[in-house]
Amino acid sequence: MSRRVRAFSVAAGALVLSAALTLTASGGVHGTPGGAGLHDPYFPKAGNGGYDVRHYGLTLAYDPGTRRLTGTAVITARAIQDLTAFDLDLKGLVVDTVTVGGKKARWNRVGQELTIRPHDDLKKGATFATTVRYSGSPETITDPDGSKEGWLRTADGALALGEPVGSMAWFPDNDLPADKASYDITITVPKGLQAVSNGELKSETTDGDRTSFVWHCAEPMASYLATVAIGHFTITRSTTSDGLPVYVAVDPTQAAASKSVLARIPEIIAWEQHTFGPYPFSSTGAIVDRPGDAGYALETQNRPVFPGTPELHTLVHELSHQWYGNSVTPKNWRDMWLNEGFATYAGWLWQEDHGGQSAQQIFDGVYATPKDDATLWGFPPAKPPSAAHISERPEYEGGAMVLHKIRQTVGDDRFYAILRGWAAAHRHGNADTAEFTAYVQKMAPGKNFDAIWKDWLYGDGKPAHP
Repeated sequence: MSRRVRAFSVAAGALVLSAALTLTASGGVHGTPGGAGLHDPYFPKAGNGGYDVRHYGLTLAYDPGTRRLTGTAVITARAIQDLTAFDLDLKGLVVDTVTVGGKKARWNRVGQELTIRPHDDLKKGATFATTVRYSGSPETITDPDGSKEGWLRTADGALALGEPVGSMAWFPDNDLPADKASYDITITVPKGLQAVSNGELKSETTDGDRTSFVWHCAEPMASYLATVAIGHFTITRSTTSDGLPVYVAVDPTQAAASKSVLARIPEIIAWEQHTFGPYPFSSTGAIVDRPGDAGYALETQNRPVFPGTPELHTLVHELSHQWYGNSVTPKNWRDMWLNEGFATYAGWLWQEDHGGQSAQQIFDGVYATPKDDATLWGFPPAKPPSAAHISERPEYEGGAMVLHKIRQTVGDDRFYAILRGWAAAHRHGNADTAEFTAYVQKMAPGKNFDAIWKDWLYGDGKPAHP
């Protein structure tokens, strides 16, 4: 994401419901309800316990004229404990029916929690499919930092963005970064409009006055990286030099201004593969909507979203997230710097390799920020104080400075091995800060990183810099 600005509670009634479900469990499974939240430090009710989602099958229909969304979500998951009930995250919208394993299920809603009681209890290790049919006018969510996500209405359609918790505004999900899944997304819109999503476009068919677009995302994806862009778009298809499909969708009002910078996507991907290792997904590209449709760019999987023509450094930043953030995804939102610090440092390296300032010069310029400037030194990269602070300068530039200090300590050869090795070791997975620091120390035995971790990663205030 390239923005510098960016909890929930369950009512007592939900706890009463959970207790009742435990007492009324039937069959031979002596289970308990899955947790209604996984205690993310900033979004404690986001995500749910007791199961692991393997696949989302979403069938959506949207009419910008009426602003009505109709959806069917088929969520295939594996129980990781004996379950008498489980929760999904869904904010707003009206739930029409719920089935589990093809059988009608009881359900209840409190806040963002959709609590489901299947007809038959679920055994640990069982794979089960939950189908939720729902409809309504999806919400735009205001984040703690004041930015907007969820379902954003645009001049000619809509744009769905999910970081950090916006995906629950348009489909029921397990809304935490650590539960990745594959996706199939079908979107039906009025004829003449287009619908762009993640992965590869498998089909486009028109029936009367409606057109359906079928998208398939095979690689695991965190729910916050899912997107749908509905509207009028100029579509460009191409491939990189090594055959990677490039799918670019641009609002016609932005097409002329965007043409030259978007034409550099293959060049950027080639440089990032050389720098970070093999590209982790089956396609790349971009979605460019109008300025003001969103307040920030976002690294949605396969093709980042931009509000208006992107600047080159922003395009480099968001594409680098395909490695750091999308493939290697943090386990919770405390570790946002593992996304943004890496993507910011990618921009420093791009400048260094393309005739701009060296990373050292950029580091020195950032470090010159006065020590009383709280926008940079107000908190350490690995300890944002609240949900309202997870997308501020410490995660971006502060995180990049941590990486530069590691580079200074280990030298270029070992540093680039760390960049590539980290992306490879956690490809399509999740990781946290403790795993990263342990990995660096493993990759550079004999080097002392204590001051970097203590002063630059976790320390308060402006670190001393010899």
